Amino acid sequence: MGKNLTSRGEDYSRWYNELVVKADLAENSGVRGCMVIKPYGFAIWEKMQAQLDKMFKETGHENAYFPLFIPKSYLSKEASHVEGFAKECAVVTHYRLKNADDGSGIVVDEDARLEEELIVRPTSETIIWDTYRRWIQSYRDLPLMVNQWANVVRWEMRTRLFLRTAEFLWQEGHTAHATKQEAMDEAEQMMHVYADFAENYMGVPVIKGTKTESERFAGAEETFCIEALMQDGKALQAGTSHFLGQNFAKAFDVKFATKEGKQDFVWATSWGVSTRLMGALIMTHSDDNGLVLPPKLAPIQVVIVPIYKGIEQLDKIAEHVEPLIKELRAKGVSVKFDKRDTHKPGFKFNEYELKGVPVRLAIGQRDLENGTFEVARRDTLEKESVNAHEIVERIEFLLEDIQRNIYQKALDFRADRITEVDSYEEFKKVLEEKGGFISAHWDGTIETEEQIKNETKATIRCIPFPAEMEKGSCMVTARPSTQRVLFAKAY
Repeated sequence: MGKNLTSRGEDYSRWYNELVVKADLAENSGVRGCMVIKPYGFAIWEKMQAQLDKMFKETGHENAYFPLFIPKSYLSKEASHVEGFAKECAVVTHYRLKNADDGSGIVVDEDARLEEELIVRPTSETIIWDTYRRWIQSYRDLPLMVNQWANVVRWEMRTRLFLRTAEFLWQEGHTAHATKQEAMDEAEQMMHVYADFAENYMGVPVIKGTKTESERFAGAEETFCIEALMQDGKALQAGTSHFLGQNFAKAFDVKFATKEGKQDFVWATSWGVSTRLMGALIMTHSDDNGLVLPPKLAPIQVVIVPIYKGIEQLDKIAEHVEPLIKELRAKGVSVKFDKRDTHKPGFKFNEYELKGVPVRLAIGQRDLENGTFEVARRDTLEKESVNAHEIVERIEFLLEDIQRNIYQKALDFRADRITEVDSYEEFKKVLEEKGGFISAHWDGTIETEEQIKNETKATIRCIPFPAEMEKGSCMVTARPSTQRVLFAKAY
């Protein structure tokens, strides 16, 4: 199986697009801007989803489901929220089709116009807070901690598989609290949950922080985030958590009776990650040979490829590896024994290398006689011969070591590409020649932030959290600054 991937050094964007398709993760669909997530890609997303769902439930959240359609009037109730999403909304105006009178095909039935247009959800704050008004009456109903796994639509004009599509999959948490501090603690907690998942399961090092006022979620008073660095030196926002204050509670009149018998508006949060994490996973670890997957999220952790002549040899190999497969599966390791007779071993080696399977075993007649397996690890492409009686222990070590190694490699890469600068000229030079995160002083104004963005295409990715105070001068205006922030070009 020839991979024929464009190299990262030649064209990183093309490499990414080719890899997503050739590794059977996803493809473009017949609907402009929308993707088909193929079984192998969806299997990775399912493992992400399962682990995140477990982490959410361990922190006291429950799953629910809310409508796909949102009445247009709901979006009008929170001014900054509708302004933030107005240009991305898909609108449903009619509810019926009919055959054209001239026989030319199907047309919209103009007599079936909706009384009020419906918005295909770009996010669910409005429909959920309209619902919460009925669920919350007293402090006894709080905190209300709900998560939803769903699809959303944001009408993107320029799309890229996983990173930016008109429709994508995600989870969105929406919580209600009796006090401001509880809500702030919740928003911060979910940032830490996302960082834990990114680093310990995806193997992706992230920087935790808060967004500037202009970069916050529409309708939020504070946005916490995790930012990752891709191999091309661009940043990727991997997850966000928002403190919404009482904005949505006031917009939808969600009040509760306090312990003192008074009426007060609840305090809110929302938080989410999406299939954009798939893009982060691919671009953080993969190489010119294909995907490199963290073992904790790999659909197939170990593949066994038999090398044989004739059905008799294949049967002997199958009988030999059957106890190994059972033992590994009993330990929770996902194993595939690829005995297809339609493809040669070389093709299979290339295929599993492209798909990022962490550990590959090969076994032929000579291995049977010697009591050995040829073992290859995907991250370093190193091969070794391992005795059969040591193979389980070796596989367990390799799965842990690969997980640890790819994280450390990404961490070292990021450490080498965080650069402190003190002047705007130095900033521009580092941005163009080195890329990565640039740590610099900023005067805190939206005007300066916009100037930097317009002149360099770099944005403030986050104000690192917790804040490290350091007196200095803004690199652009020389006005006083109390801390450095992180800039980068970003996806």
